[in-house]
Amino acid sequence: MKFSLKEDGKRVIVICIAAFLMALNIKSFVRTGGLYPGGATGLTILIQRVVQIFGNVEIPYSLVNLLLNSVPVYIGFRFIGKKFTLYSCLMIVLSSVFVDIVPGYTITYDTLLISIFGGLINGFVISVCLLVNATTGGTDFIAIYLSEKKGVDSFNIILALNVVILAAAGLLFGWDKALYSIIFQYTSTQVLHTLYKKYQQQTLFVVTNKAQEISEAISRECNHGATILEGEGSYGHCERHVVYSVVSSAESKRVIHAVKQTDPKAFVNVIRTEQLSGRFYQKPTE
Repeated sequence: MKFSLKEDGKRVIVICIAAFLMALNIKSFVRTGGLYPGGATGLTILIQRVVQIFGNVEIPYSLVNLLLNSVPVYIGFRFIGKKFTLYSCLMIVLSSVFVDIVPGYTITYDTLLISIFGGLINGFVISVCLLVNATTGGTDFIAIYLSEKKGVDSFNIILALNVVILAAAGLLFGWDKALYSIIFQYTSTQVLHTLYKKYQQQTLFVVTNKAQEISEAISRECNHGATILEGEGSYGHCERHVVYSVVSSAESKRVIHAVKQTDPKAFVNVIRTEQLSGRFYQKPTE
């Protein structure tokens, strides 16, 4: 693992801020609304409430959350990346400790508002962590592992898995909070999809007279290959080439900029890719 004082210093600062926002969100929105965010956080809160109500014992959030994250952290170290997992551990530890020591501030008692705005903050914090190559822990490790191994955006799968936690919460404490928690999780997932696009793909069709140069430009920018198709312009009946390539949505703007620099007259059509099968290069996680 290589460390840079400037880059890694920025990452530590961002993670510290994200951990504080996550804790504040849990104390001010999640607990006020009686919600279950899903993943390790939701399971931790569920366990805390079960033990408190049925055993009359209050256990620290940090203790339960750190224990629940032990298996996902192992998956991170083993299959994803050591540096990535190390920064994720920092996020997990800091957010857990902050939840135990940061006071909560009740902003509103409206459960619908809590579900929406709490979900927005939760999705924002997760996205910020992922953008600096870390995660908030729990099922995020599993989602990233599936995304890298299967080549699909797995965060919707995790949303589906969280239904198990919500079902347990609904059976124990009432279905109204479980249903509001679905709104919280859906909002969080949509924010994540908007801000973090590494595991989403887009298909590029580029009509050009400089097919080889554009293929090389795509390769330089994102290490993806391209297929050159022969075509004919229907208006002028001139020979044209179509460069076909699939890139990550996060790389798309950069690639299109490189294409336009190579051939300002190129016609570029961008299509969202729903499913991809076959070899697709993903930059390895540190």
